[in-house]
Amino acid sequence: MTPLTLELLAVPKVVPEARRAVRAHLGVPCPEVQLCVSELLTNVIRHLGEGTPVTLRVTCEDGRTRIAVTDPEPYAWLVVRTAGPYDENGRGLVLLGALAVGWGVEQGPEGKTVWCELDAPADDHGGRRTEHRASVTRRRE
Repeated sequence: MTPLTLELLAVPKVVPEARRAVRAHLGVPCPEVQLCVSELLTNVIRHLGEGTPVTLRVTCEDGRTRIAVTDPEPYAWLVVRTAGPYDENGRGLVLLGALAVGWGVEQGPEGKTVWCELDAPADDHGGRRTEHRASVTRRRE
């Protein structure tokens, strides 16, 4: 399967559009993948600001789906927070960690990429799609 690459401006209205594009690209129901796309894009909007240019990439290899969002800010670190029971936000990275097989951050001089990997979504018959592949550089312990 060819990778999906979307060049976007991180604004709230692109989040559901990106989810739909990922679902259409994968061709199977993929709520966990779509939720991770939402969380990664929302983090950019919340912490770097609306209108930040990002690249969303979805690749599939070795039974895994990799979602990567690249933004131009190499020095804005991700912080996993502990949200209280009444906090309205602060759970995104915890949720990402719960859903993903692994996730991490790759930094470079031109920006950073936040990525996660999930097991490939099941096809319409309950089986895993075998053409999904991705390499893993860091795994959740």
